[in-house]
Amino acid sequence: MKKLLIASAILMATPFAAQAGANFVEGDKTFGGDAELGATLTTGNTETTSVKGRLDMKHELGNWENQYLLEALYKEDTGEVTGKRYYGLIQADYKFDEKSYMFVNGNHEIDPFTGFDSKSTVSAGYGHKFIDTGKTLFNVEVGPGYQYKRLDDESAAAAGYDTEDSWVAHGVVNYEQQITDSSKFKQMFVADYGDSLEGRSETSITANIIGALAMKFAVIVRYNSEPLDDKKSTDTETNMTLLYAF
Repeated sequence: MKKLLIASAILMATPFAAQAGANFVEGDKTFGGDAELGATLTTGNTETTSVKGRLDMKHELGNWENQYLLEALYKEDTGEVTGKRYYGLIQADYKFDEKSYMFVNGNHEIDPFTGFDSKSTVSAGYGHKFIDTGKTLFNVEVGPGYQYKRLDDESAAAAGYDTEDSWVAHGVVNYEQQITDSSKFKQMFVADYGDSLEGRSETSITANIIGALAMKFAVIVRYNSEPLDDKKSTDTETNMTLLYAF
């Protein structure tokens, strides 16, 4: 935990150190985002509940572009909780020019169904937009990071230890394509490689319904090359949600 705090302090200090030299332009502030919600409820012979929520916000300030992301997933089947996941992310990008930028990222995840009470990752590095035409975006991010995990009581008793930590190589590949004026395709890969390889793939299609309201279909795949003994290495999640842009 001490290593995580040290790494967090170093990485989070980076943008504030660079901020002193940033050229902030008055009136150049922009803020926007989108809120996403989906739910399924069934009663009678089968009683199930499934709720997915997501809030993704971006704030531009001069050479800085900041992202704030919150996600929540809850599933229940006949009174038994079958899925629960909470995720938060903050990323700050400092733009050197229209293509290149430095990023600092911190995220925290709670998913008791993986055998871990929580997982925290901090990373920093270099990002580059290879294509950015307004309709097509392709960018890549790479850099070092640090990951800290806390096992739940049952997993800790079986493993003989209660925490895991490692330095990781962090990478992101993101592709976005405007299909029509009212629809967009996105594909993102995120990977952290340290003592194990952990990755996430998110594929989505968004179609505008009316005004700022849209429908989103997404398939998310999470992978861990070395899961705990009684856990699977791959989790998948398929969502159909309503999305409101602001």
